[in-house]
Amino acid sequence: MAKKGQNLFVIPIVIVFGFFFVYPLIVLLITSLRNEGGLSFHNYTQIIMNPYYFRALMNSLYLALAVTLVALLLAGVLAFFLARNDFPGKALYFTLLTFPISFPGVVVGFMIIILFGATGIMPMLAEILTGKKTMVFAYTITGIFLAYLYFEIPRIVMTLYGAIKDFDQTLEEAARTMGATPWQAIRYVVLPTVFPIFISAGALAFSTSMSAFGTAFTLANQFEILPILMYNEFTLNFNIEVASAIAIVIGMICVLMNMGYRLLLEKEGGR
Repeated sequence: MAKKGQNLFVIPIVIVFGFFFVYPLIVLLITSLRNEGGLSFHNYTQIIMNPYYFRALMNSLYLALAVTLVALLLAGVLAFFLARNDFPGKALYFTLLTFPISFPGVVVGFMIIILFGATGIMPMLAEILTGKKTMVFAYTITGIFLAYLYFEIPRIVMTLYGAIKDFDQTLEEAARTMGATPWQAIRYVVLPTVFPIFISAGALAFSTSMSAFGTAFTLANQFEILPILMYNEFTLNFNIEVASAIAIVIGMICVLMNMGYRLLLEKEGGR
């Protein structure tokens, strides 16, 4: 009776998973292999061999990696500060800090344009102060880098804050009583404990930055990255096979990143 009840619960989930995930994925994979009436890896080799596609691949990887590293560093400092300090208005500060999470990517893109576009606040202010209109980089890779940081930092802060807040500070105090400096206590006691959360947050930030579309669509006018290239191939060039191959490549990179972080955590746990 209990087994029958389990089947009634599991079967609908399997059907929904197969219909909405496995089936579209199989169709996408087959489409990505189509070339001149047959199946081959031509569309994939084109992403590597064609300088136009390869440059977009490298831009996406560099951008996602840079955003992840900088966001981890800044968010780590902020999360540690918030978890270890109480001050008036902390709840409001925390709310404002995590506010960008609720914004769609397109809105974040427009905010960067308002700040660093040709008629943005910062270039106009620079022109008033120095006579030269500088800091105009909304549509460059610097602009999209800042936009990605804008919504990645709050995500990582929220992820790390709980782990650092719940950390047993008696362990840190024990290290201090044994002669460790404050930095040594953090380096050898606190950081190893929250390391898995750091890695998890980093993998999530990388995957999000690698596949983000709304912000990139608003700002990526002067350089190529894979999500925009996929959109252009699908809607402008009607090259559905190459667009499907790019989609598979983006998905595979994100999957490999998540597998890598899980293997790293298992290795750390096995020590």
